[in-house]
Amino acid sequence: MEQFENKIVRSMKAVRQYEFGGPEVLRYEDAPIPEINPGEIRVRVNAIGMNPPDWYLRDGYKMLPPEWQPEVSFPVILGTDISGVVEAVADDVTEFSIGDEVYSMVRFPSYGPSRAYAEYVTVPASEVALKPAGIDHIQAAAAPMSLLTAWQYLIEVGHNVQNPLQPNKHQPIELNNKTVVVNGAGGGVGHLAVQLAKWKGAHVIAIASGKHKDLLKDLGADEFIDYTKTNAEDILRDIDLVIDTVGGPSTGRFLKTLKPGGALFPVFPLGFSGAEEAEKLGVSVSATQVRSSGQQLAELTTLLNDGTIRIVIDSTFPLSDARKAHERVNLGNIQGKIVLTVE
Repeated sequence: MEQFENKIVRSMKAVRQYEFGGPEVLRYEDAPIPEINPGEIRVRVNAIGMNPPDWYLRDGYKMLPPEWQPEVSFPVILGTDISGVVEAVADDVTEFSIGDEVYSMVRFPSYGPSRAYAEYVTVPASEVALKPAGIDHIQAAAAPMSLLTAWQYLIEVGHNVQNPLQPNKHQPIELNNKTVVVNGAGGGVGHLAVQLAKWKGAHVIAIASGKHKDLLKDLGADEFIDYTKTNAEDILRDIDLVIDTVGGPSTGRFLKTLKPGGALFPVFPLGFSGAEEAEKLGVSVSATQVRSSGQQLAELTTLLNDGTIRIVIDSTFPLSDARKAHERVNLGNIQGKIVLTVE
């Protein structure tokens, strides 16, 4: 319980930044261990999964309209996804105990001080689940944001937060016996969307660069399109669902691939300008924003434990080399997830 705090040191190593910019702004340094509040646990972090919001925030969210750019108080600690061991528990938390191995997507999309690129992080208990015993901390840390994104788009939203870019609530569609295209299938969300769609009985067509073909076939993709050689939108027709994990202004090119009544789910919907065309074609375009959910992570434990869902690791870096990990991001063509490890 809380008295356990007195037995530990009061500082930790963390990666912080004091200005927006490239990987060079990341500093590995001493920082205060975050204080635990009611309803929270504190985790000694073993591994940290990296996600696009990490580099978006590092850079100052330049891709967002100015009115959407968050107010940030420096220094900032990046990151959301962790796996580790419970080190302290608030008095009002009963579902976790010191020594439990857990994983979480921490407080997304808030920008508070207690975030993941650190040796310790505090987390609301509602956002935590026991780590799947069948995978290690590196795989568990790589899972939360990408897997929750794929799950909330394709299976169950699990929250009522309205996407401000559309008037209607996002609704997943029935996937059994449907033809589902996953664009960006080699990436963090993409390789998990392939597996979830296949698990639900879909015929899955994966779009990625050629280096990902063998992996995606192994993960269950029925067909593969190498976007460096073929424009998928020129050959695909009568598709039930396209989940575009790349999204952005170019996502509208997939509208003509969909059958009437089909759906396009862009994971990054900013810049989409094809609403009028979608209406004419009789297809829907829908997106949501992922939210933290310990309950959903607990539901996903079985799929991770039995290998139904596999987490692919692109590369790992020590926390002290977070700058190098972000440089790896800048090289692009990531296969699965990049993970930081804590000694």
